[in-house]
Amino acid sequence: MALVLTSTDVAEQQTLARTFVHSAMGAGGENLSPGLSWSGAPQGTKSFALTLYDPDAPTGSGWWHWVVYDIPASATGLPRGAGSAGGALPAGARQGRTDFGTAGYGGAAPPPGHGPHRYVFTLHALNVEKLDVPADATAAYVGFMIHFARLGEAKLTAKYER
Repeated sequence: MALVLTSTDVAEQQTLARTFVHSAMGAGGENLSPGLSWSGAPQGTKSFALTLYDPDAPTGSGWWHWVVYDIPASATGLPRGAGSAGGALPAGARQGRTDFGTAGYGGAAPPPGHGPHRYVFTLHALNVEKLDVPADATAAYVGFMIHFARLGEAKLTAKYER
């Protein structure tokens, strides 16, 4: 069985609803993280990490919108709003610093007229219970550590433009 990432809030290759768009930078959304579910964890999975990345951001290096790690292996999803302050993350899960400069979910906010951007949700099954990263680690640092602990991954890609 393959690792699969699904959502009732986000459909593959479809436009994100304004609910999941950032409220800042003129984007005017609600900045609520979508609900996500998964199944088919590879044998030996000890935890999960979830990243949300925009490879189309005009930065030369893309834009990290969300990083959640140390999600227990027993988890099968994140409820809508889990990435918000006080959101319902599984016990022990941590959120890393995004390119917005803070921890937590940061929704889509592409520059007006820049064309469609892809928002890639990636679930990583890991062979460690906890990633050895400092609390203020950048998303790139967390991604580096994910790379060396990954057993498998599943992706869900949405689009947004303004």
